[in-house]
Amino acid sequence: MAGEEEFYVRYYSGHKGRYGHEFLEFEFRSDGLCRYANNSNYRNDSLIKKEMYVSSAVIEELKRIIADSEVMKEDDSQWPTKNVVGSQEIEIRLGNEHISFETSKLSSLVEVQESKDPEGLRAFYYLVQDLKAFVFSLISLHFKIKPIN
Repeated sequence: MAGEEEFYVRYYSGHKGRYGHEFLEFEFRSDGLCRYANNSNYRNDSLIKKEMYVSSAVIEELKRIIADSEVMKEDDSQWPTKNVVGSQEIEIRLGNEHISFETSKLSSLVEVQESKDPEGLRAFYYLVQDLKAFVFSLISLHFKIKPIN
């Protein structure tokens, strides 16, 4: 649409291990397309892929969540790097602003507090928690399934 603010968000969390490449990934585009993928080979689970279109109100709420997190002001240069446990990535385009961060998987706030940039990593950590809850709610409402078995 003409005059529409550019918007894109993609989140990835995954690792390669005993059960192959296991990951969770989702993305939202400004046209409302939401893509979700969850691959787990544990107990012979298979790849779950879902696509749906969400309303402009959902996109506006996503933008609000991201703006409120203030993650766009952060810098990942002091964050833990990916390791054998895995990695997390987030890419966000919000208007003229663009960020792309990568860090290790974070299992607790203790890891955040002990990092070289606890304030910035905390913004990322809580944003990821909010986005995952948001996506899982949308999926369970839209598809009437549990996004994680």
